[in-house]
Amino acid sequence: MIICPMNETPPTPSAPDLAVEQLSIRYGKHTAVHEVTWHVEPGQIAAVIGPSGCGKSSFLTSLNRLTDLVPRCEVTGHIRVGELDVRAPQTDVIHLRRQVGMIFQRPNPFPTSVFHNLALPLREHGMRDKREIESLAESTLRDVGLWEEVKDRLHRSALLLSGGQQQRLCLARALVLRPAVLLLDEPCSALDPLSAGVVEELIGRLKRCYTIVIVTHNLAQAQRLADQVALFWTTEQGGQLIEQGPAESLFAAPQHELTAAYLAGRVG
Repeated sequence: MIICPMNETPPTPSAPDLAVEQLSIRYGKHTAVHEVTWHVEPGQIAAVIGPSGCGKSSFLTSLNRLTDLVPRCEVTGHIRVGELDVRAPQTDVIHLRRQVGMIFQRPNPFPTSVFHNLALPLREHGMRDKREIESLAESTLRDVGLWEEVKDRLHRSALLLSGGQQQRLCLARALVLRPAVLLLDEPCSALDPLSAGVVEELIGRLKRCYTIVIVTHNLAQAQRLADQVALFWTTEQGGQLIEQGPAESLFAAPQHELTAAYLAGRVG
């Protein structure tokens, strides 16, 4: 997988599609997600919206099996990333998480240098050539528009960067492994408006090069970025997908009354 250069038109998509069928997630007796079925086309940005507590983050973390790390979490149903059966017993979870990268709500750089934030994951996945690591680190920092800002402090602590720079570094840390899918959980909500705008622009430029699923409470952001949108809602059965479709039509003419009320700010 090749990252699209920031100043060029993206090539024909090579990103995979993402298919979820009858997905349910339970924590003990509590059902967080109930029987969600959804398909995201290759190279699209898909936004998951809905009020707090409706299962959005649980849904997102199930896509690369981070839910495996949660005690008493039970996942049923099917998840496919391209030809990869995510939930199959024989699936290599380390390989899966290299293919399906995750960016969290708050920037979480490693408490080490900027350079080592990119070198460490490469070494963990078997890369040993110093020049290759340095080359990949530089090219990825350029891809997220961070190289000129950090090239003179690569060996200083990443924790000294601003919040927006830290979030772009975390995005670079995911991209340096050349994933096919990016999962973004409220990636701009902890940032100031200027930094959030920079990160949002970057996400938009990554479109088509990756299949992207973004959880956001920011409806304007979803409308600006997304090709398609899914509204989750809490029901008696748990978090359910209420309505999904192309972003333009869903925002302009929602078919479900809950969608219309949520987009208008009357509920949620």
